[in-house]
Amino acid sequence: MDSISYLKARLQENCPQIDLRAEEPMRRHTSFRIGGPARLMALPKTAAEAAGVLRAAAEAGVTPFFMGNGSNLLVSDQGYDGFLIKMAGGMDDVTVQGEMMTAGSGILLSRLARAAQVEGLTGLEFAHGIPGSLGGGITMNAGAYGGELGQVIKTVICLTRQGDALTLDTEGCRFAYRESAFSGGDYLILGATLRLERGDPDAIEARMAALAQRRREKQPQDLPSAGSTFRRPEGQFAAALIDRCGLKGRAVGGAQVSEKHAGFIVNRGGATCDDVLRLIDEVRETVLRETGTELELEVKRL
Repeated sequence: MDSISYLKARLQENCPQIDLRAEEPMRRHTSFRIGGPARLMALPKTAAEAAGVLRAAAEAGVTPFFMGNGSNLLVSDQGYDGFLIKMAGGMDDVTVQGEMMTAGSGILLSRLARAAQVEGLTGLEFAHGIPGSLGGGITMNAGAYGGELGQVIKTVICLTRQGDALTLDTEGCRFAYRESAFSGGDYLILGATLRLERGDPDAIEARMAALAQRRREKQPQDLPSAGSTFRRPEGQFAAALIDRCGLKGRAVGGAQVSEKHAGFIVNRGGATCDDVLRLIDEVRETVLRETGTELELEVKRL
């Protein structure tokens, strides 16, 4: 019996309440709608379940991959021959005390931003259109339109790979452009407390509506994607460089550089991971050759 089989047996025996799935198609769990089966996936709904899963994995000598809503993830067509822990869909509670909002890592950022608006709290309007979860957003310090989660996070509650609880403050989170202390996968985020400010609910709603309109006008929301494919080069914009090279609309198989926004690669129907990777390579090579700028991936590969 190998380590994954042993882990599965241990979890079924000791944590029978946990949602445990074998050979789970990853296309069901990524916004790209791409990816083969994950050998084993756990979807804990409570902190106790998450801690139990981590302790079992450590005992079995298995290193889990932590994922949120899969909105920034490109998974191999062959799948993932390992163990994943997915937090999105569980642990999505929200509480508010004054200007502090505490939420579970599984809540979608769109719902969290709406909850803040209802409470008359401003500072999360930028996150309303981001399709990820709070945990995934913290991991990559998600941001848009001048806002980032690192600007509003006060503390993050997480678990080590051994299942021990830990609370990190803003400094300990080490937020930077599209990364944080959680980017290396050493901690499983359970939730966070955010420091917001009082605002007028109607004004907050208007700001969210304006940003949503900008997204609809500029981003290809009608096709599966993983958001911005490339990180923003210093002092430049990836989309502008790609457009300048005449690559907007370029396709490989079912993958295409969006005709609406060149910074997005979209699944126009039946795209494989290989299609996307081949297109990414072509875009990077062309932009480097014609502009001298080397584009770095923002999408995470599994």
